[in-house]
Amino acid sequence: MDDADRTSRFNRLAVEYSRFYKGKIKTFPNVPIRSLKDFSYWYTPGVAEVSKVINKNPDESFDLTGRWNSIGIVTDGTRVLGIGNVGPEAAMPVMEGKAMLFNLLGGVNAIPLPLRTSTGEEFINVVKALEPSFGGFNLEDIESPKCFFVLRDLQKELKVPAWHDDQLGTACIILSGLINSLRITGRKMADTRVTLVGSGAANIAAANLMIEAGFKPGNIIMVDSRGILHPEREDLDKLMISNPWKYELALKTNEERKQGGICEALKGSDAVVSASKSEPGVIRNEWISSMNKDAIVFALANPLPEIWPEDAIASGAKVVATGRSDFPNQINNSLVFPGIFRGVLDARSRGVNFRIMVKAAYEIANYINNPEPERIVPTMDDWELFPQVASAVARATVDEGLARKNDSREGFLKTAREIISSNREAIEKNMEIGLIKRLPEVKL
Repeated sequence: MDDADRTSRFNRLAVEYSRFYKGKIKTFPNVPIRSLKDFSYWYTPGVAEVSKVINKNPDESFDLTGRWNSIGIVTDGTRVLGIGNVGPEAAMPVMEGKAMLFNLLGGVNAIPLPLRTSTGEEFINVVKALEPSFGGFNLEDIESPKCFFVLRDLQKELKVPAWHDDQLGTACIILSGLINSLRITGRKMADTRVTLVGSGAANIAAANLMIEAGFKPGNIIMVDSRGILHPEREDLDKLMISNPWKYELALKTNEERKQGGICEALKGSDAVVSASKSEPGVIRNEWISSMNKDAIVFALANPLPEIWPEDAIASGAKVVATGRSDFPNQINNSLVFPGIFRGVLDARSRGVNFRIMVKAAYEIANYINNPEPERIVPTMDDWELFPQVASAVARATVDEGLARKNDSREGFLKTAREIISSNREAIEKNMEIGLIKRLPEVKL
C-alpha cells in the first residue's frame, strides 16, 4: 500500500469510527454518589457554603472545584488542520480529538469550545468571559494573522495561561527536533543556517523560539508565498500594520539579504523547516541537494508532506521529519501540550512564556538518550515523557514568578505522575469492562 492509499484508508476509517462512537469524549462524575444524602454536600444545601468561600477569595476555585484541572480548547474554525476555514461545527471533531489527547496523555479535563465569532475582538471577549471556568485556554486553528493578535491580547489580560498550540506547541516540538538533529550532525545553534518555508503561525513562532534558544537571527531565512523575507520587500510597509510579527522577522533575519524563492533560500542551508502547502513537490529533490552536507529536513505539512521522506534522503538529507505518525520522527505538538498544561495547571500558573518553552523543548529532546537519524523526538508511547515535561514546566513557572503554588521539581513530578497514571488506569479499566466499546468492524 503506497502513501496515498494509506492516507485514504485512514480518512475513511476516521469517518466510520466517528459515526459509531458519536464523539470522542464525555463528562463523568468525580465524586461518590451512593444515596440522596450525598447530594446534601455535593449540591444543596452544602454547596452554598463552598460558593461563599470562593466569593471571599476567587483563587479558592482552584482548590474547591474542577477549575484547577480544566481548560477550554477554543477555536473559530478559520484554519483547521490542512483544510482551512471550515467553520466551528466542522472544527469540533479536531477539538474533540485534542481534548482526548489532553485527557489521555496529560490527565487534563479539556472542553472543546468552537465559537461562532466574526472578529478577533469578539473572540477575545468570549474567552475573557469564560475565564472563571478554567485554569487555562488552548487556542486552536485560528487563521493568521488574527491568531497573533488574539494570543497577545489574551496573554496580557487573562490571569490564567493562554496558549495557541499552532504557534507555541508546534514551535516547541520543532525546537526539540532541531536540538537533537544538531547533535546528530555535529552542529551548533549559533552557526546553523535554517530556512523556514512558510511564514504563518507555526514558523513565525518557531523563528522567535529558536532565537530565544540561541539560533542567530541573521542565519534564519524565511519564505512565504511571495518569496524570501527581507527588509527591501515592496510589501513591508503593509506588513508593519497587518502582521508586525512577520515584519519584525523580515528586519532581523536573512543577514545575507537573499532574495528569490524556496530554491534560492535553500542553497547553502543546513536545515529546512517547512510548514507550508500540503503537497509533495513544494520542495524539490534538487533543492535538497543544494543544501549543505548532512542536511536536516522537516516537511511538516499535513496530511501530505512537502517532500516525501525517501526523496529527501535520496537527495542527501541526513535527518528527515514529517508531521505524520506513519513515518519516523513525527514532529507533532501532541508531545508538547499535554505536559505543558499538566505543568501550568499543577503550579496554578498565571501564564507561560518563551523561556519556559525553551526548557520544555530541552526536556523533550533530552528524553532521547542517544538520538539517531530516525529517532530525534519521543513518541506518544513514551508515557513517562509527559510527567517529566510537566514537572520541568511547573518548576519553571515558579522560577518565573508566575505560579500560585510552589513545589520542588520532584514534588511536581510526583503530582503529575499520580494524576496522569490514575487517569490512564481509569480509561483502561473502562475499556476492559466494556464501558468504552471496542472498535467496530468496518468494510472498506
